Amino acid sequence: MKKFFDHDLYIINQKVNFLKIANKYEVFDDNGQQIGAIQQRLSGGAAFLRLIINRAMLPFKLEILDLNEQVQATISRGFTFFMSKIIVTLPDGSPPFYIKQRFKFLSAGFTILDSSQQKIGEISGDWKAWNFTITDMSGSEIGRVNKQWAGALKELFTTADKYMVTLDRSDMEYHKKVAIVSAAITIDMVLKERKN
Repeated sequence: MKKFFDHDLYIINQKVNFLKIANKYEVFDDNGQQIGAIQQRLSGGAAFLRLIINRAMLPFKLEILDLNEQVQATISRGFTFFMSKIIVTLPDGSPPFYIKQRFKFLSAGFTILDSSQQKIGEISGDWKAWNFTITDMSGSEIGRVNKQWAGALKELFTTADKYMVTLDRSDMEYHKKVAIVSAAITIDMVLKERKN
């Protein structure tokens, strides 16, 4: 059985929660089989703050879980007033990765950094059309984040609450893949909450 980060295609489905206080997502593979979930963890105080303060400024913590509810990676951010800086940690204690939001006029951009703060990739695109390209350090496309469905996936996933992360490099180093998939998941949290 494949582990969570062994896949090259991830379908992210946001679940509707009461008052939309905490975000929760289900994650599926290209066959429509659930492979895990993403759960936002909130303390009581944090949940209260989300009701009275602009959510785009507040800290968040997401856990990527496999089907056995074992944490595969944690995505977290502190308070922010403009551009987000997000930390991705793995449960094995390896050094963290970072995701930095970039300011781009009328478009969204994120830089993915390794533990030494060296750039390993970028995500850029149009948040209104929800169409993003993932590129490596040389600028070559290595994946996409979008809501364009094809073939059998079109029948399974048709609503706007779902999006797809596709990676073109099956030989990608494991830790780098974790950072890139985590960055793609983060797009939803950062951009949607800025609009709410």
